[in-house]
Amino acid sequence: MLTAILLLMFLVVPVWAQERGWQKEWNETLAAARKEGRVVVAGSPDPVMRKDVIPKFTERFKIPVEFIAGRSSRIAARIRMERRAKFYTMDVFMPGIGTASRILYPEKIIDPLKPLLLLPEVVDPSKWKKGKPWFVDPEEKYVLRLFNHISDSFYINTDHVKPEEIRSAQDFLNPKWKGKISTEDPMSRGAGRNQAGRFLLNFGEEYLKKLYIDQKPARTRNRRQMADWLARGIYPICLNCREDDVRPLKKEGFKIMEIYKLSDMPAAVSGSPFHLAVANHAPHPNAARVFINWIASKEGLELYSRGRNNATLRTDVDESFLPPETIPRPGVKYFDNQGWNWSVTGRAEVGRRAQKLIKTWLEQGSGN
Repeated sequence: MLTAILLLMFLVVPVWAQERGWQKEWNETLAAARKEGRVVVAGSPDPVMRKDVIPKFTERFKIPVEFIAGRSSRIAARIRMERRAKFYTMDVFMPGIGTASRILYPEKIIDPLKPLLLLPEVVDPSKWKKGKPWFVDPEEKYVLRLFNHISDSFYINTDHVKPEEIRSAQDFLNPKWKGKISTEDPMSRGAGRNQAGRFLLNFGEEYLKKLYIDQKPARTRNRRQMADWLARGIYPICLNCREDDVRPLKKEGFKIMEIYKLSDMPAAVSGSPFHLAVANHAPHPNAARVFINWIASKEGLELYSRGRNNATLRTDVDESFLPPETIPRPGVKYFDNQGWNWSVTGRAEVGRRAQKLIKTWLEQGSGN
């Protein structure tokens, strides 16, 4: 009996001590964060961040958030300029995978984030669909992925296009849709070029020529214009419309429908709207740690998930409000549109190849 009691003590006391240890460290971090006075977070312009996330974080922890919003290219340019002057203003980055994999990580602008995770609900493997927090960088400690959802592949206006008419990528080649498709200009860097690259990767050059040349799609660099074309039925099939642009139009009653899956093309999963990284030389390191732990917690991610309608990687976030089509299913093979290697080299290489082909065909068609 005495041996059993002693064994029980050895098992219980370390757990109690560990719990007390994290709580003590958390309280000390929180107190130091409040003395620092604020946390500076950089990311893409995001109404959910401004209207929901920042107010809740500030209410919860009494730490103001300065949110630097801008396109990734502009934020990257600012970071580089500040670093050359040895001037450090940012604490936390909420980047897309491209910025994280091609700038922040290789240029050593970020510190390991993994050691900063502290809250039990954040480090607990059972709270994550991957069995652990998913660090996607090669060293598995710098860039944390928090979301995993099936990205909107395409949009149609159901007043003009019946859902059963777009079941496969081959359906886009139906002569009926000639001059009825819009795409972000594949001649520019971005979603248009990336999408063209995926079509090339899956179906080859002949398909690419038929879709981007023979079908005469409208090409634009104004994605809001594409959403307007879609809603009004001018171009009732949209290859690259953004959810942010389409959502208000759907609320206004326009008959817009997402096509998440094509029978001959693997559905794509995405880690958007952001990944998570912490700046080295952060001016407010304790406030950064508080923010990182909270945004990765159930409360933080559920708040963001509801605002953006994106599935997270947590197992305890309510997903009942999400369309089932947007939640990846276990055992199904998806194309990870934001995988690290694909983002570093594959996407750009295939995209440039598609871009070059389309440019050549367009020039041949114009007689240049």
